[in-house]
Amino acid sequence: MSITAKFHAQHGDFTLDVDLTLPEQGVTCLYGPSGCGKTTLLRAIAGLDYYQQSEFRLGDDYWQQDNYFLPPHERPIGYVFQDASLFPHLNVLNNIEYGMKRVSHADRKVSLDQAIELLGIGPLLSRYPETLSGGERQRVAIARALAVSPRLLLMDEPLSALDEARKQEILPYLETLHKTLNIPVLYVTHSQDEVLRLADYLVLLDSGSVVSSGDVHDVFTRLDLPLAHVTQATAVIEAVVTGYDEHYHLTHLEFAGGQITVAHKGIRIGEKVRCQLAARDLSLTLHHQTGTSILNSFPAVIDAISDEGLAQVTVRLLAGGVPVLSRITRKSATELKLEVGKHVFVQVKSIALLNRVS
Repeated sequence: MSITAKFHAQHGDFTLDVDLTLPEQGVTCLYGPSGCGKTTLLRAIAGLDYYQQSEFRLGDDYWQQDNYFLPPHERPIGYVFQDASLFPHLNVLNNIEYGMKRVSHADRKVSLDQAIELLGIGPLLSRYPETLSGGERQRVAIARALAVSPRLLLMDEPLSALDEARKQEILPYLETLHKTLNIPVLYVTHSQDEVLRLADYLVLLDSGSVVSSGDVHDVFTRLDLPLAHVTQATAVIEAVVTGYDEHYHLTHLEFAGGQITVAHKGIRIGEKVRCQLAARDLSLTLHHQTGTSILNSFPAVIDAISDEGLAQVTVRLLAGGVPVLSRITRKSATELKLEVGKHVFVQVKSIALLNRVS
């Protein structure tokens, strides 16, 4: 099953022209610079704006096709805006219950108690919006969106109005929703950090058009796409906790390309985690190195090489089929005689543990 979104919209000099087939599970991030059409696309999917020559289908159900158009209030969606938009005259509990009125008991997939527990807002139920912090208001807004038991959850830059501390407060709740609920999420953002932590599938937008779409691991590391060439180019990998070094407070992880070690995070053996490997933190050698302070090294094969200006190159490598990037000098690439298909060892100076997958 999949989601089909085809929209052609004209706003003055701006044109949105997309034709997408998206997975009907997990988190799909719509990513790109301000003004690229992310919110325009999300509003069209919600039915808030109508465009001819457009189509939207969720699984087998069409919400728009030819002359058929399902109005927004009949679409089984939850919508979280940049601003929480809570009713100021209602307390938190009443705000959440308000959204539940449009859903019959038979159609409720997310209970009131479940929405409250998932967002950790039990202590806030009797309070009013004006007494809440920005992060608390957004958590309530998300709980209200879930309370309608949506088949699709739309989130339009829900963290953009928050400071960094409040973002870090709310991201774990978003990760919990991802792991707990079987509801597809379309998540608009221009934050690479949010994409790295939340996305399963990624849609790159620019000037109203789709630059590329695909699995987040692939899109971040494809050398024919812009994300692999920015200063903060990075890759994400999924790994499983396999053991601990209690003496040095380290955690051992296994991924398809080998074993890596990170600082102890109190995660359980068998738990799945997502890690970030920045291209600038990966160096290459022709042989396995000993007598070095770098703990993490694994074999890989070169998949592609691309010049980065006059002095550097970006190398895409496959480690057990998992793509990673290395940003090194052109001189090093020449002296190591790097070429596609060559086997090397990747040395990782730093690994960031992003979140827990399960």
